[in-house]
Amino acid sequence: MNNLELYTEDNKFNYAAYLLADENGISMKVAKYSGVDKVDLIENAEFGYCSLIKATENILNKLEIENITKTKITSTVRKEKRLVDPTALREAVINAIIHNDYSNGIPPVFEIFFDRYVITSSGGLPQELSQEEFFEGISAPRNKELMRVFKDVRLVEQLGSGVQRILKVYDRRIFKFSPNFLRVSFPIKNVGENIGENIFKPNNTQKKIISLIEQNKHITQAEISEQLNKTVRTIERNMKKIQEAKVIVRLGSDTSGYWDIVK
Repeated sequence: MNNLELYTEDNKFNYAAYLLADENGISMKVAKYSGVDKVDLIENAEFGYCSLIKATENILNKLEIENITKTKITSTVRKEKRLVDPTALREAVINAIIHNDYSNGIPPVFEIFFDRYVITSSGGLPQELSQEEFFEGISAPRNKELMRVFKDVRLVEQLGSGVQRILKVYDRRIFKFSPNFLRVSFPIKNVGENIGENIFKPNNTQKKIISLIEQNKHITQAEISEQLNKTVRTIERNMKKIQEAKVIVRLGSDTSGYWDIVK
């Protein structure tokens, strides 16, 4: 305990020890939304009230499951791509947890949207570290006790390496800085396409249509029209766009078939 600097001057456990304890009051969440904003929450998984190391591993496992592999098959080649680069995502998660300012009671937040993964940590950059120094990999740990323990259990390889690993794959623009928060937004990349191209972003009507189909896969376009107070022509036009984006498919006949949500 002394070697890991987990005691205060009067031989009581400090806050780093509290965060690493088997039981504590810190909870971190992985929130998943059906669209590109926070309107339609479809899952809110909670990881916490335990050692920060255990919580970190649980969050990494959850995001690993969500970060599926997409495949594109052409006449000459089969391309496979994760939604987000797994190494960059892992580094961003660990950085957010280690460098978060827990003194204000705000834990890191992990969010999955239709078009991006967002990781937000509290505290912003330390005062002694500029943005340019941050991108150069210079490390100024806010929680040096946590950094050491995470390094001892091999969740961290070396100081300052995380940002450099992320920048090997993504542009600096994915980082957003403010006095109180640091946010990393990983755009979801379509297989064989450049980031930002051909990403389907449903409008409000389309999101409501998808939600109704999730509730009742046998719902008709006429019923959707009535529930949303939109014309049948408007519903048909929006559903065509959703189908073209391969978000939903029609299985079976027009009369006895049903809708299936693909992604």
